[in-house]
Amino acid sequence: MNQKSAHANPNKNRTPRHRAREFALQGLYQWLLASEDAGAIDAHIREAHGFDKADAEHFNTLLHGTIKQAAALRANLAPLIDRPIEQLSPVEHAALLIGAYELENHIEIPYKVIINEAVELTKSFGGIDGHKYVNGVLDKFAAKARNVEVDDARKR
Repeated sequence: MNQKSAHANPNKNRTPRHRAREFALQGLYQWLLASEDAGAIDAHIREAHGFDKADAEHFNTLLHGTIKQAAALRANLAPLIDRPIEQLSPVEHAALLIGAYELENHIEIPYKVIINEAVELTKSFGGIDGHKYVNGVLDKFAAKARNVEVDDARKR
């Protein structure tokens, strides 16, 4: 993804935190395809057009935290997916990693918001029905990672 790449939906109002997730997705995409160093990816992404409108702190947390915990996140996602994780599209793979990371590490963000954000990322950058897959997997993941919150929401 080049420095001046356009967003999939340029007219959509995006919050700074959503923009952070978009940039983190792009960074993880690059990491998944090129196995590039996280620091180099971070520096490259921060130079991208529009990064100044993103929540830089959340971007940093997502990119570096997800990469550091990637092996554990993949292990926790593996029983919930129907194929080896390496066979997922890079966009779905990255969206699942971000969603799983946030579900495990950012309990201050409601689980429904996290899932919705991952779905929106996949709709914007992924294939036609990838968002449905991401939604289903993260819904199952949330039921395990946030069982009390999910159970409470389902009772309402």
